Amino acid sequence: MSEELNNQNNMEPQIETPVNAEEQAPVETTAPVEPAIDEPVAEPAPQTATTQPQVIVQRERGFAHYVGFALLSVLCIAFFFMPGIALTFAVSLIPGISLGAIAAWTFSAILSVIAWVIFKLKIKGFKKSFYFYIGLCVLVTILLVVIEVLTEETNVFAKIFSLLCGAA
Repeated sequence: MSEELNNQNNMEPQIETPVNAEEQAPVETTAPVEPAIDEPVAEPAPQTATTQPQVIVQRERGFAHYVGFALLSVLCIAFFFMPGIALTFAVSLIPGISLGAIAAWTFSAILSVIAWVIFKLKIKGFKKSFYFYIGLCVLVTILLVVIEVLTEETNVFAKIFSLLCGAA
């Protein structure tokens, strides 16, 4: 129903023509203005009196669309919390410290929010501080990928995944 309302709101208004064209007085100017030779004369665009309604055909989305959207949402959340996740992973590597999944996610979220607040306080402007925080997320992700590639015996992403899922 909202699509129908949007279509009704987006329709162009119809041009009303006067009933009696004789009742309107013609406007006369005393000195005709001639356009310069170098400038082209702009002619008014022809106007149509009727508009046709638009028909929008929308294809029904399948199961794969929703699964993909859910996966993309989870990846975006994990990417946004990446600085906190990296610090939580570093803390979990200390011998004698074991974190459950709920504690790991909570600790990661708190650390990421603290990092974002620091960016917000140090950098003026919400948009600019958000871009710098996203840059930090990209930098941490690249650093984790480099560690994963350079060290063959350390599976960083597998260990982070198992930490966040609770498989200690």
